[in-house]
Amino acid sequence: MPISLRADAVIAKEMPLLQEKMATLRRSGTVAPRFVVVLVGSAPASEIYVAKKIKTASDLGFKADLVRFSADATVSEVRDAIGVLNRDNSVNGILIQRPLPADFREQEVLLWVTPEKDVDGLHPENQGLLATEEPRFVSCTPMGVMKLLTHYKIPVAGKIAGVVGRSFIVGRPMAQLLLRADATVITMHSRTKDPQSLARQCDILIVAAGKMNLVDASWIKPGATVIDVGIHRNAEGKIVGDVDAVSVAPVADALSPVPGGVGPLTILSLMENCVQAAMRG
Repeated sequence: MPISLRADAVIAKEMPLLQEKMATLRRSGTVAPRFVVVLVGSAPASEIYVAKKIKTASDLGFKADLVRFSADATVSEVRDAIGVLNRDNSVNGILIQRPLPADFREQEVLLWVTPEKDVDGLHPENQGLLATEEPRFVSCTPMGVMKLLTHYKIPVAGKIAGVVGRSFIVGRPMAQLLLRADATVITMHSRTKDPQSLARQCDILIVAAGKMNLVDASWIKPGATVIDVGIHRNAEGKIVGDVDAVSVAPVADALSPVPGGVGPLTILSLMENCVQAAMRG
């Protein structure tokens, strides 16, 4: 069986460091970070994720707020409300919960949160700063993946790392972080011809395609490290990822579980970005 790359061991090590940063903020007289999540609609999965983010923030001593809109809210309503939050000096960090209703264009939404409050690290300015290796905020899920690799001492420098998916939220910033860590990076996406043959070259494979059980053993180089970013609920109601774990486990040396792998580290990374935003003032 492969090593299980679980988040709980990483969180046990890193949460005290984050708590110490919060203590430093308090000692300096800095107001506790104020973190605001904007939620449009009431999709069950989004409700769960938002509740976890707000609870984690509150447990750390943040001021955590939820701004909720109905599923039929207009684009202009939500955009204008985010504009108010951008201008509110008491707000350090803003996160727009995805997915959004179909009439919200992601390319526009990426621009709504001012870069200095974009603790999700998705604004084009922040993604550009990451590309020039001077990041302000790093995208939370890719940062969580790197924490997982670092904690379990999985070598990245000089390795071939594959990223399945090219979204602005995960795939593209993930590739940038791997490049910064001196990996040779292959990106696979919906137009890639024969992605399985490319994936089989990879020492590290990060799967963020958004398709349940897409990757099976035929994609995996024997002994590879496989990190599953996907999260879905199958017909039996079980939470599964983009990786067919039963098929992949006999081939991989290390595999992140779903749930319990990348998800909690995404939230931890978000909290780190919020603290950084407060420290910058």
